[in-house]
Amino acid sequence: MGMVQHYPAVNRPATPVCSVCVANYNGAALLADCLDSVLAQVVDFSIEIIVHDDASTDDSLAILRENYPQVEVLASEKNAGFCVSNNRMAAHARGKYILLLNNDAALDIDAIATLLQEAESQQLSGILTLPQYDWESGALVDRGCLLDPFYNPIPNLDPARDDVAYVIGACLWCRRETWHALGGLPEWMESLAEDLYLCGVARLRGLPVRALKKSAYRHRQGASFGGNRAGSEGLRTSVKRRCLSERNKTRALIALTPSFFMWPLLSAHLVSLMLEGIALCLVRRNTTMWSEVYAPAITTPMRDFSLLRAARREQQNRRQISLSRWLAPVRWQLRKVSLLRRHGMPKID
Repeated sequence: MGMVQHYPAVNRPATPVCSVCVANYNGAALLADCLDSVLAQVVDFSIEIIVHDDASTDDSLAILRENYPQVEVLASEKNAGFCVSNNRMAAHARGKYILLLNNDAALDIDAIATLLQEAESQQLSGILTLPQYDWESGALVDRGCLLDPFYNPIPNLDPARDDVAYVIGACLWCRRETWHALGGLPEWMESLAEDLYLCGVARLRGLPVRALKKSAYRHRQGASFGGNRAGSEGLRTSVKRRCLSERNKTRALIALTPSFFMWPLLSAHLVSLMLEGIALCLVRRNTTMWSEVYAPAITTPMRDFSLLRAARREQQNRRQISLSRWLAPVRWQLRKVSLLRRHGMPKID
């Protein structure tokens, strides 16, 4: 993965309560809003900030070193990806709790105090997040996510519901000991759906995954990876995002779904992917999406057989919940169909 250069923070707290971990790649234009929101937190306890710069080619490292001496910087010599970046920061962290925060997100001033208050009241230490609001419009994006049968996220907009299937890694709070017990983010996923996987592992082991009702964070959706938001022109995405997303959701389905139920679900999932890919190629009269997105996802069970068999064995052997409890945050609707009806065919960059 290459070498990592360590730039210590000035007056780094020896025993911080919370370690805020910010994975950054070419986020020079985003870092100030993100870091300033952490520095502005109203708290009566110590917080450390760690930034992993993933071999940025912009001025990110210079900005961090010149403007934020109180921030601990891990500068990677080579681009390692989101999972490795966060695992490195978690290994370096000293806080009792870890907060993953995207470089394109910013916290309300009471965010960390709110998360800590809830975490300290939990009998079982699980994973928490805050309500997410769109940076540009200010609209509520989600209060965590539910899932459709094929592991596509469905935003939870119900203010009365706080138990969810997963929370996105843009704002993910976890006790540091719990993080390490769960194994951190799966580095074999590279990027996308790694948060879904981590939360799924937590749920299999009987730990809560919750979205709080108070405080919030704002998020420039898609700024760090492209796509993933609907605008005036409809839903936009990218070939790379779609490739990683479909592949990793398939991997998660195989590794996490309890019992024999995984096999008919996987079969239906692969058939739906095949039909979706064929239809999209016919409509666009282009086979790029088939070769770069759908074929890799459909062949995942065979191509990654050894990896997925080991992952499934590990997670299912440690499962503490029933199939019915696992399915509680699943909604028996097809998320992609509802998006198609609302936004039409996605614009692919």
